[in-house]
Amino acid sequence: MQRPSPTARTDSDGPAEVFDYVVVGGGTAGSVIASRLAEDPDLTIALIEGGPSDVDRPEVLTLRRWQGLLGGELDYDYPTVAQPRGNSLIRHSRARVLGGCSSHNTLISFRPLPSDWEEWAAAGATGWDAATMDPYFDRLRNRIVPVGEADRNAIARDFVTAACAALKVPHIDGFNAAPFADGAGFFDLAYHPETNQRSSASVAYLHPHLAAGDRPGLRLFLQTRVLRLELDGDGRATGVRVRGADGAVRVLGARNEVVLCAGAVDTPRLLLLSGIGPAEQLARLGIEVRHDLPGVGENLLDHPESVIVWETDGPIPENSAMDSDAGLFVRRDPGSPGPDLMFHFYQIPFTDNPERLGYRRPAHGVSMTPNIPKPRSRGRLYLTSADPDAVPALDFGYFTDPEDYDARTLVDGIRLAREVAAAEPLASWLKREVCPGPELNSDEELSAYARRAAHTVYHPAGTCRMGAADDRDAVVDPALRVRGLTGVRVADASVFPTIPAVNPMVCVLMVGERAAELLRAG
Repeated sequence: MQRPSPTARTDSDGPAEVFDYVVVGGGTAGSVIASRLAEDPDLTIALIEGGPSDVDRPEVLTLRRWQGLLGGELDYDYPTVAQPRGNSLIRHSRARVLGGCSSHNTLISFRPLPSDWEEWAAAGATGWDAATMDPYFDRLRNRIVPVGEADRNAIARDFVTAACAALKVPHIDGFNAAPFADGAGFFDLAYHPETNQRSSASVAYLHPHLAAGDRPGLRLFLQTRVLRLELDGDGRATGVRVRGADGAVRVLGARNEVVLCAGAVDTPRLLLLSGIGPAEQLARLGIEVRHDLPGVGENLLDHPESVIVWETDGPIPENSAMDSDAGLFVRRDPGSPGPDLMFHFYQIPFTDNPERLGYRRPAHGVSMTPNIPKPRSRGRLYLTSADPDAVPALDFGYFTDPEDYDARTLVDGIRLAREVAAAEPLASWLKREVCPGPELNSDEELSAYARRAAHTVYHPAGTCRMGAADDRDAVVDPALRVRGLTGVRVADASVFPTIPAVNPMVCVLMVGERAAELLRAG
């Protein structure tokens, strides 16, 4: 069969091109899906990315430069609405560049825990159980390797040793070994240790074919904003309306399906702007209701964390993969199926939020960031305007769970971090605790500090969650099809029914691999 080429047509809205598949978002999942679909030479695929290419951009491709990307020209940098029990000043970085957040983050890479997948299956995501999903990890093209020996600086090594000694946890040499074990150790990263270059979704799945030109059916639309889905009268997605870098608006049509991979913020935002979501919210904003789907934007999840900072007795070694190369997982509740407290160890004094509370950044320092693997608070995303250029409202509902589990987890984390800091050989590096400061000791004091200094590791998820047919608030079914519509699926972190206990990037890559398979199956 001869490969069909995109065909031009003219309608009342001007010229449009038609492809077999239109993939919205050239990020972590979208890069995977577009590349996998383009393996079939008979298919045409449009991959639409709101930002520029990452090719030949060392500030993006060099992993250790990740902090310089936050809040810059390649960041949508979404604000958070007021958080009565948390930090209202958190900015949620969302990458505006090919590769998405895999071009923007630390590339800490964990195989999702079996218990994470089983939790999805129990929530109605039939076919997403551990036995089905685990093999997709081995299909990933990314180079996922342990932090290189040359990047393991002395203070990070001493943190691992001290954590194991203080908390009586094992030294982990490879968190991705099966089964997952709690303990302290260096992470696995998706990178090339020899060059400190990323092995992001775009690098692994798109760059080889961009260079070789061996995916003739794949076409990239860069710096192109999707304004809304195009739907016919029968509720079928026929394409998307886009605005290019030149400001021109046109329609890109889809013969088979539109696949939304814009992430847990922009995928629900796009559905809402297209009239797909809670009818009352849409009508209030003057958006024509095309399909009443109450779960769009609900179930907003994240991994909140706080920070404890120490001043060091002088500079620390500079060799590092990305300044947060080692970490710690503990299980306070022996009945928990996975870790219930996690720490990143930063070889920098991470004081962005404490400085707002009056703390000063030391000249030299390190940080531990207690993180909640399974937070119980839930939030929501909603529109404040029908204008597609208006940012959505992100209300994470931080620390609003009725049992106060999330806040108590961070209090426990600060106490455990202090135990690690008091243990040798790490203790010999540390001069003083900068924040919260040793004078804060009660649960009430530590909770107030932890919540006000809370931050995010940029893991929004769950806003178009997957679920069973009788689940009123599920947005997509287990085949990732938007409920009540045809010709449109969602494949990104927004479909997560619950958040994985570990960093979710690999989970998103695996969702992309499975989505490509589901699309090929029809």
